[in-house]
Amino acid sequence: MTETHDNNPKIFLSPPHMGGDEISFVKEAFDSNFIAPVGPMVNAFEKEVAEYTGIPHCLAVTSGTAAMHLALRHIFEKAEYTIEGVGKNPENSNTRKPHVLASTMTFIGSISPAVHLGADITFIDCDKETWNIDPRLLQQALERMAADDILPAAVIPTDLYGQCCNLPLIQSICNEYDVPVVADSAEAFGAKYWDNNAVESQQQNMNVKMRHAGFDSTAAIFSFNGNKLITTSGGGILASHDKDLIDHARKLSTQARDEAPHYQHSEIGYNYRMSNIVAAIGRGQLKVVDDRVEQARQIFDMYTKKLADIPCISFMPEATYNRANRWLTPIVLDPDKAPNNNDSLLQALQNDKIEARPIWKPMHLQPIFKNSHVVGGEVSEYIFEHGLCLPTGTAMTEKDVERVCNIIRKCNSNW
Repeated sequence: MTETHDNNPKIFLSPPHMGGDEISFVKEAFDSNFIAPVGPMVNAFEKEVAEYTGIPHCLAVTSGTAAMHLALRHIFEKAEYTIEGVGKNPENSNTRKPHVLASTMTFIGSISPAVHLGADITFIDCDKETWNIDPRLLQQALERMAADDILPAAVIPTDLYGQCCNLPLIQSICNEYDVPVVADSAEAFGAKYWDNNAVESQQQNMNVKMRHAGFDSTAAIFSFNGNKLITTSGGGILASHDKDLIDHARKLSTQARDEAPHYQHSEIGYNYRMSNIVAAIGRGQLKVVDDRVEQARQIFDMYTKKLADIPCISFMPEATYNRANRWLTPIVLDPDKAPNNNDSLLQALQNDKIEARPIWKPMHLQPIFKNSHVVGGEVSEYIFEHGLCLPTGTAMTEKDVERVCNIIRKCNSNW
């Protein structure tokens, strides 16, 4: 997708990139007259996502945010917390409202569902090695909460910019306290990781099968928004090894209608089901997901090679335990070598019709969460203050990448 002015096409941050089969699936959906939510395309899409990720139970919904909402709703209710927006709570419900620990370096869609359900939130800083939630800080937070007998209802780590968090370690830490993990893998479809026991074997060139992002969690959410590596135009998936979780979420996603010949409701639900047309697009996109990961990784590599001679630029590191999908190309400008130049670089790129974005602003710095507790915060604050995301649309050519790099070189000459 491009916008053209003066024969100079706009380079978008991460535009949709169709594979070619999407239109045939959409035509099939039209020909069958399954236009409304639910239908054979939705069923097939869920089955194919389950096969691709290895997570056996999948539910197709309207967004990754909706998937997160459904997962947390089920987990909170199962633990009998008193939660908001669900009608009458169980008579024996916990008198405390739920509390969650979550990555601070994330998009608000990871967090807002917990707020809708009335949860308190403690944000956990990221580490320098991965930019994802710091397992050491998570461990410390859980130890303190356990000592005060106020364990969280869930932990929500984010797979930032398509890089898997250390999910086996996080799950191991949370298992000590019987705390569920809901993986925000919205940005990480197609990313994979080795479990901790397999990393050493992989380094010894042993053939060890990788796991898909979110695999080791209680539940994982994926986004297929228009700017993601693959897209359904808008939509998401909730995935879990827990069939009861997905069954309950499936009911909730269709207004929580009871099994009855008439419309009967014993709980409050939502209108969250993915449409058959959207699912048809998703089926076409699934056919090219591995190609898209390879293309994004190649673009990332082109940036690193072409900008290697600029010492003030560093790139988001890739954790040794994973193979990121490189959804975007995040960089950090060294403030000692390029002081206060993030804004000027962003403006220079925009002036040449190149879309770039600041790094996610940490949640603990957001006005809405100014009174929330944060563990750490310095690492995410530094990355946000000095970071920038370069365009990584998978249809970008080397010429496109070179155009972006030329603007950066021009700016660097003035730093």
